[in-house]
Amino acid sequence: MGLLVLPGGCTAPHMPNLHPTAHETALIPPTLTLDMSDGAHIPLRLYPALTPHPRGIILALHGYGDSRDAWEFAAPTFTAAGFTLAAPDIRGFGQTADRGGWSTTARIVQDAREELLWLHTHYPDIPVHVMGESMGGAIALLLAASDTPDISSTILLAPAALDIGQPWESILGGMDVLAPRWKLDGSAVPGHRVASDNLRALRRMYFDPLTLHSSTIHPLYGLTLLMQAAYKAAPKARMPLLIIFGGRDQFVLPPFTARLLRKLPPETRIDELPGAHHLLSRDRRGAAQDAVSWLMQPERFLPSGGDIAAAAWQATAQTQTFP
Repeated sequence: MGLLVLPGGCTAPHMPNLHPTAHETALIPPTLTLDMSDGAHIPLRLYPALTPHPRGIILALHGYGDSRDAWEFAAPTFTAAGFTLAAPDIRGFGQTADRGGWSTTARIVQDAREELLWLHTHYPDIPVHVMGESMGGAIALLLAASDTPDISSTILLAPAALDIGQPWESILGGMDVLAPRWKLDGSAVPGHRVASDNLRALRRMYFDPLTLHSSTIHPLYGLTLLMQAAYKAAPKARMPLLIIFGGRDQFVLPPFTARLLRKLPPETRIDELPGAHHLLSRDRRGAAQDAVSWLMQPERFLPSGGDIAAAAWQATAQTQTFP
């Protein structure tokens, strides 16, 4: 059941209490708090460019169960190249008032639009890009497929843009009616899955006080609707767009990735990292380096060789039955 696999990868993995350090348990205050049009307050963390003048601003949207801290390990690659990351807590996550809850797909996407407007206002004449991981990738894809103006480019990291299909959607919808507060955690998913090869990053994610370690049915059903909306909107995505996915992603499984690639416009730049896992913002396989290279010199081959790997992956996928 792909749906229950996905949230297990976006929340922190089980980890024994191995004497966490002060850094691992640190609650880093937001740089600022944005006021949304409906009165909600969204904490946002800035990772400033290390150059005197940023060459670009990136609205960085995290995955399910994660927070604005998701970009701590990838940020130095972007900031050293002159990009500022603006990382909000998505409504229902991090330090937002309705932490653990869910609003609607429309409201979450509207939040991102208003965050983009704020960035354009405060960084005039600087290109603004959108980057999203997993659930954040679905939001970024919906932005790219909408009439949202002035997005210079979009980067999708292991995007959770998929349709889980029947009967699972109906089952989850029924559970949302009957038991919306029924709690699930990683133990609900059988088997052992690896979210990243970066143990240091996984420890920080696990002990970070902003990380959600469980979920109730209602936000999971909301996530299902968000993923489905992004999947259906994929053919309308505007260019330029880069999608990066890992060959060892055990949460957004290969059949879902293959279906999404077939729906995206043919001009989409495709990057496959054969050894990478789901949490590309934390993995050690070069997703951030590829993203920076593409932003700065989009016509060049990617440093990881992911262009060639993606072509081979697609050729293999064509021979498999992914309806």
